[in-house]
Amino acid sequence: MLPYISIPYLPLFTISLPSAFQLGFQFKGSVSSCRVHNSVHSFSEQITHIFSAGVDFVWNYVLCINLWGQEMKYKDENKSGRQPEKSSRVVPIGIMFVVLCGFSFYLGGIFCSEKNKISVEQVSKPVDTREAEKTDSSAIQVKSVSFPECSADLQDYTPCTDPKRWMKYGRHRLTFMERHCPPVFDRKECLIPPPDGYKEPIRWPKSRDECWYRNVPYDWINKQKSNQHWLRKEGEKFYFPGGGTMFPNGVSAYVDLMQNLIPGMKDGTVRTAIDTGCGVASWGGDLLDRGVLTVSLAPRDNHEAQVQFALERGIPAILGIISTQRLPFPSNSFDMAHCSRCLIPWTEFGGIYLLEVHRILRPGGFWVLSGPPINYQNRYIGWNTTIDEQKSVYEKLEEILTSMCFKIYNKKDDIAVWQKSSDESCYKQLDAPDNYPTKCDDGTEPDSAWYTPLRPCVVVPNLNHKKLSLESVPKWPERLQEAPDRIVDVKGSHVSDFKRDESKWKNRIKHYKTLLSVLGSDKIRNVMDMNTRYGGFAASLIDDPLWVMNVVSSYAPNTLPVVYDRGLIGTYHDWCEAFSTYPRTYDLLHLDGLFTSESHRCEMKYVLLEMDRILRPNGYAFMRESSYFVDKIATIAKGLRWDCHVEDTEDVNNKEKILICQKKLWYSQQNS
Repeated sequence: MLPYISIPYLPLFTISLPSAFQLGFQFKGSVSSCRVHNSVHSFSEQITHIFSAGVDFVWNYVLCINLWGQEMKYKDENKSGRQPEKSSRVVPIGIMFVVLCGFSFYLGGIFCSEKNKISVEQVSKPVDTREAEKTDSSAIQVKSVSFPECSADLQDYTPCTDPKRWMKYGRHRLTFMERHCPPVFDRKECLIPPPDGYKEPIRWPKSRDECWYRNVPYDWINKQKSNQHWLRKEGEKFYFPGGGTMFPNGVSAYVDLMQNLIPGMKDGTVRTAIDTGCGVASWGGDLLDRGVLTVSLAPRDNHEAQVQFALERGIPAILGIISTQRLPFPSNSFDMAHCSRCLIPWTEFGGIYLLEVHRILRPGGFWVLSGPPINYQNRYIGWNTTIDEQKSVYEKLEEILTSMCFKIYNKKDDIAVWQKSSDESCYKQLDAPDNYPTKCDDGTEPDSAWYTPLRPCVVVPNLNHKKLSLESVPKWPERLQEAPDRIVDVKGSHVSDFKRDESKWKNRIKHYKTLLSVLGSDKIRNVMDMNTRYGGFAASLIDDPLWVMNVVSSYAPNTLPVVYDRGLIGTYHDWCEAFSTYPRTYDLLHLDGLFTSESHRCEMKYVLLEMDRILRPNGYAFMRESSYFVDKIATIAKGLRWDCHVEDTEDVNNKEKILICQKKLWYSQQNS
């Protein structure tokens, strides 16, 4: 242990040499970290970070000077014959400390000044395009770029749910299956190849019942679930007969029974649903013809490509799991949630997974469960358990659901339905001493759902909104055009703003269809609006044979509750990271000023590479951007092997331009 050195010029502070050496290197670490984290911090946060590092260095410099002064003092004392303190024997180390301080500063400067490590677009403020156009009408200049092909084993690469990285993360509650995105230095800067023999997907509605085997070349479900008729392989195709673990008579008969238990599924009351553990999404696919729009949710697990099968069929789906973090959806959004033997341990961990279902269901919404422990009296033998065990699980399930203000709504055979209460008096009972679960009062926003840990508490709905509960929301399709109450929760938004947005998108879509003739045809099925506001783009396409995944940035104003209140679906996302889907799953990606608003955080190259990953071959990217960005996007797009052309907006005097690109179909040279 090195001794302590007293600093006479700063008598209130005493440091050990190990601490001093740590401080000496702090500036290097602080400055160099700006390169690693610049994609996730705002400009102001980066400046604050670097300023703080600078203050640290100045302080370290003062320490160095004081250590030098201390050494000089001890030398004077020795000359005068006074006996130095014991610690003075190590004072010459101060010279070494001064050298190390300077050397660490030198290294830090070199490390963070490497050419092009921090681009202007990453650390600048969001671009004021009006000022940019005044000073440089030629837009951003960027060198041409080309990207190599990724190796063939990356054909189904999902960066943030990559099985190759699972061993790095914990097994508790299956946390390894949650989102874990690779660090910046480990990102793939290459083009994901399609499988060998890939064909243009079968068009909707035929795709609901069949798809090409080579597009999703996985046999695990076919072999392991053959007796349950999830799918079957015949020749070059997979066929989806509508079977499932709990649908022995087919999914249509199963949903017929469910509609008898929940009449609101027939009259437009129930519009949005989530299917946890969706299999190949046959339940969500059947509901589309019944006017119910479902988000099918499943992790990337041993079932192999559940979500990929769903999207290949043209059914909305997203990768995800209820584990330790909230699902990326706002509170009080879905009209119905469903689990058909989804293997989620609902009664474990204090019912925390049920608490998340409660959070995302709107008041009056339904939770539907089939499989263990429902109908345990007749089913327990096939579950390899005892009747007493299943009875105990069922009683515990009922107890937990009742404690968080669910009540049994209906039940028949293998299906049980609970309803989330809209009764304020029930939620007041949660204030009772020693009650579990309690109300959430830790300051976490109910809609905070991007890397937000699950809380073992009840998110109480804000019943001040008169049209929040399922009973009070207008029925479909009337709810699509009516401004939701929750629009007032969005800063700067109001009903008139909603109406203007609605009118704007009707006008825009008319123009868009003149620019892209396939929009509205059976060639476009899976669509994503990458940075929606109120879902106006999706609402204006509601009569076309397509569905839209509405994405709201985790850094943007929280408008996703408004999207769900309109009867549309969507998710939170940060475009500095990869989206939770497989490659080749969307026919059309639409964005409106995404690079203008996010280029200060996310490097454009990586966003476009991610767009290329999730676009189907021959799919389209429809990008409305400031003319300031269009040339740069087009240059990078050329390196992606996209064919692009620039068009005017519906207002020729608008400073924006529309860049329409089509992704080419190409095959890996490795396969050939």
